[in-house]
Amino acid sequence: QVQVVESGGGLVQLGGSLRLSCSASGRAGTRFAMGWFRQAPGKEREFVAAIDWSGAETYYADSVKGRFTISRDGAGNTVYLQMNSLKPADTAVYYCAADETGPDLATALRMGTMIQAMDYWGQGTQVTVSS
Repeated sequence: QVQVVESGGGLVQLGGSLRLSCSASGRAGTRFAMGWFRQAPGKEREFVAAIDWSGAETYYADSVKGRFTISRDGAGNTVYLQMNSLKPADTAVYYCAADETGPDLATALRMGTMIQAMDYWGQGTQVTVSS
């Protein structure tokens, strides 16, 4: 059974930075494509960033391009989301997810099905940006 666990959320002021971490475990020898998503109160869950299994390809929502960076460790299934220049609009529960079965991330992004592409989800970590 695959488990996805996030950490690193918290309260930060406008313009501040946070780094989220996420690890997926339970499938020895498998490298997942992974992504970050967020859900603000009263809103639907939305895509934030994703990275392919090799770390060579990354994808971002327009709202976070230039401010957020997704990366992963060299060998395993740990990914990070470095969030800079945070705004109150970034306040949300941030979820990490792992994609084992595809489709490829580029196709999922183009079709607007990134959420559906993910197979395993973490419990989420709260990020609050105060003004």
